[in-house]
Amino acid sequence: MKQIVTRFLKYVSFNTQSDEAIDCTPSTKGQLDFANYLQTEMEQIGIEDISLDENGYLFGTLASNLLETAKEVPVIGFIAHLDTSPDMTGADVKPSIVSDYQGVDIPLDQKADIVLSPSDFPELLKYKGDDLIVTNGQTLLGADDKAGIAEIMQACAYLKQHPEIKHGKVRIAFTPDEEIGLGAKKFDVSRFGAQWAYTIDGGELGELEFENFNAAAATIYVKGRNVHPGSAKGKMRNSMLLAQEFIASLPSDQTPETTEGYEGFYHLNGLSGDVELTELNYIIRDHDTSLFEERKQTMQKLVDSYNNKFGAGVFSLQIHDQYYNMRKQIEPVMHIIDLASRAMKECQIVPLIKPIRGGTDGAQLSFKGLPCPNLFAGGVNFHGRYEFLPISSLEKSAQVIAKIIELAAQ
Repeated sequence: MKQIVTRFLKYVSFNTQSDEAIDCTPSTKGQLDFANYLQTEMEQIGIEDISLDENGYLFGTLASNLLETAKEVPVIGFIAHLDTSPDMTGADVKPSIVSDYQGVDIPLDQKADIVLSPSDFPELLKYKGDDLIVTNGQTLLGADDKAGIAEIMQACAYLKQHPEIKHGKVRIAFTPDEEIGLGAKKFDVSRFGAQWAYTIDGGELGELEFENFNAAAATIYVKGRNVHPGSAKGKMRNSMLLAQEFIASLPSDQTPETTEGYEGFYHLNGLSGDVELTELNYIIRDHDTSLFEERKQTMQKLVDSYNNKFGAGVFSLQIHDQYYNMRKQIEPVMHIIDLASRAMKECQIVPLIKPIRGGTDGAQLSFKGLPCPNLFAGGVNFHGRYEFLPISSLEKSAQVIAKIIELAAQ
């Protein structure tokens, strides 16, 4: 299984950062370059029925090694995404390995005084004695989701090398543009042909997730009126100050930094403007469907009330749903959660079943007819310079994937 580290370090050398401003799939050429590389590697491993379409969706099959007379077993799938987050550059990633970590500060970039410290990230202390892959402080690492890809590839390679482990047909898929919410948009579920699948896109060791946020994006436009400030009394309407008032009207204890677990939030993640026009960008999240609808209604009621106060059309709202909680799609097939939980236990891992405070391709795929919970990929602090990946978690994830495949045949 040590081959998996070599795989991962090769994968992060590809710049696959997605770009939500580009209206094509994949949104960046680097994703297609990476998919072409993976296609060649899949051929070398012995994956069959490999297909890469013009949108960057790479499919393949680990053929069954059961006798034709064996009982029919379900076709299951494993999915990971090619792209890395737009939040931080994924170009020229230069990881290093910290061997036998002992709970101390890790200097990532001494010149820039960038340090990965357990005082800021106490979860580091869980990995004392482990080997960690870290960044150089100038890029993200890319464990989200190149660790997932490496784990799927390594599990397939391992099973090809060990034909005594009997298994049914397995489908694998690597998808583009997950980080900008489009990974499942052009995913052909019928062509994939699995009864259920797992995205390998979770965080720390043991995570097993089949609940996620209901999600919406909201944009509020605030129209102002600019007049020379020397003669502005009774005439000027400063859109930035009106926007500030709107921001303050939302509950301050319902933001990402004040919530956890099943608690939802309003998140202001973009603000730009001048006296004439200000734009506010929000994301709205809640696990509970009724509370999710209430949050959207609250946003609309606030806009209506400010228009009554300042004049019709001063505030306008555009809102659209992004994805929904997959729990109701998974509950009728809970045996797929039981299977993953059993596989983890047989690999000496305690399953950590918890809600995702976010979303995955699996949520959208579940609503397209492919039940698809999420398993840990092992990385920590995704999307930034402080991302790190314990090598033991990388290896354990691949072992769990192989074990799920083995148990599914039983």
